[in-house]
Amino acid sequence: MKSLPSAHWPPGLPRHLTLPQTSVFHNVEVSAARYPDKPFIVFYDTPLSYAQFLREAEQVAGHLQQVCGVQPGDRVLLCMQNSPQWVLAFYGILRANAVVVPVNPMNRVEELRHCVRDSGATVAFVAQDLLPQLRPLHAPEGADGAGRDGTLRHLIVATYSDYLRAPTDLRVPDFVTAPREPLSAPGIIAWADVLAAACTPGPLTTGPDDLCAMPYTSGTTGLPKGCMHTHRSVMSTLVGGARWFGTSQDSVCLAVLPFFHVTGLSGSLNGPLYAGATIVVLARWDREAAAICMARYRVTVWQAISTMVIDFLAHPEIGQLDLSSLACIRGGGAAMPDAVAARLKALTGLDYIEGYGMSETMAATHINPLHRPRPQCLGIPVFDVDARVLDPDTLAELPPGHTGEIVMHGPQVMQGYWRNPQATRESFIEIDGKRFLRTGDLGHVDADGYFYMTDRLKRMINASGYKVWPAEVEALMYHHPAIQEACVIGVRDDRRGESVKALVVLRPEQRGHVSEQDVIHWAHGHMAAYKSPRIVEFVDALPRSGSGKVMWRELQEQQATRDAQAQAPPP
Repeated sequence: MKSLPSAHWPPGLPRHLTLPQTSVFHNVEVSAARYPDKPFIVFYDTPLSYAQFLREAEQVAGHLQQVCGVQPGDRVLLCMQNSPQWVLAFYGILRANAVVVPVNPMNRVEELRHCVRDSGATVAFVAQDLLPQLRPLHAPEGADGAGRDGTLRHLIVATYSDYLRAPTDLRVPDFVTAPREPLSAPGIIAWADVLAAACTPGPLTTGPDDLCAMPYTSGTTGLPKGCMHTHRSVMSTLVGGARWFGTSQDSVCLAVLPFFHVTGLSGSLNGPLYAGATIVVLARWDREAAAICMARYRVTVWQAISTMVIDFLAHPEIGQLDLSSLACIRGGGAAMPDAVAARLKALTGLDYIEGYGMSETMAATHINPLHRPRPQCLGIPVFDVDARVLDPDTLAELPPGHTGEIVMHGPQVMQGYWRNPQATRESFIEIDGKRFLRTGDLGHVDADGYFYMTDRLKRMINASGYKVWPAEVEALMYHHPAIQEACVIGVRDDRRGESVKALVVLRPEQRGHVSEQDVIHWAHGHMAAYKSPRIVEFVDALPRSGSGKVMWRELQEQQATRDAQAQAPPP
């Protein structure tokens, strides 16, 4: 294991982090005892105190046990947008000694069917507007098909407007303000009725080595796989993040990253709860509402992905916004273009602190030190993480500066993939007697111990024998003043093998004033010829996953289909 020079480790932080030997739910009990009347959640100006949160989470748990028959270790599906009910459901499931299966609320019936069937869940929490996607999977007790693999016996339906109890001038989405609709089918119950029943749960029995949460991977290489995380691995990133960033009971966090995704779950929810902080929750990203909340609640921490920051900086009144309370802006998922980071720092005086993690590690394994961050950098391995770079073919360890596959060993690494021993075996390798996760991400580590992402293992363009990494080209293109977003893919080229293509979203005020050829010419003057896009296509928007990441693989597959059709002989 290569040790990091001590000068780059955050001052005052230990290298080793002793983790609590408790259920993640115990964090609710502790914070509610310490700060009972303090707002834990603020949802469009409606507060929910820690004491009230604890009481309602226990009522949810009691219903799961007494009405739904949930047993320790059972998996329970959670399908909603960010809301008080999402958080209450998550912790209610844990209080029932069960396992949370958080799913993307953008998923459709067949995608959800896979998660239900694979996880074996028979109970699900679902938002009212998403009920049509889960209703086809519902077969209540006593009905034909009840209990059959891939069916749900109980649905608990949440109406977001139940938690809009205070007047607000914020722009609230229609799906949040929608009134509660009547439910009449057996096995389907309204959230309000669950709380009204006030069921008392049995004892909390889960410990650090019991399963806690099972997020599903994006499924870019086949069907999504459930990542088995224990209370220990979930605790690792929530406690580690709180320590790394100095989150305290007086922190106020803007929670706009989706909770179903591990970055938002760990950094914008679980960590702040552990510290006793307040989270300001928006069901959907809205730069206007975010700006108002930052000023109104004196937000100190904003966790965001690069696309949110890009949109925020495009606010027409950006110079007049009150951002004075912000002390930290951080995130990950995709490298922050340095031109965007520079504009953000000029506006706020703050560096964008990047980190790196994945569903398999319950968020961060690497974070930049706050006192010495580096742009477009994954950061340094956090507490107790051993990260290395290997040759992806020979699995030999590579020296600093050489690109290879990033692998890691640490307390936040999952146990494996649910019911998929083959995929688990393929994803781990043993080094020096320790089990390392193969990330499938290409990168390198420098002499100071900072890790840098080059790209996904298979996301590479081979242009006349030169390797082109799309993420690098995208970062360079953000320097063009007319470009708001860009995604780079490869296209078939009979002479060069592949050429570089950029799909570009222009800034609104630049549309009609810049041509695709203008961008090609500019790129040729700002980067090496072999990596400069030879094709530029203007698009209105780029496709995104539920976690906000650009779905480059979908664009690449669409291009490959077009290339194949162009090569096909005429009928």
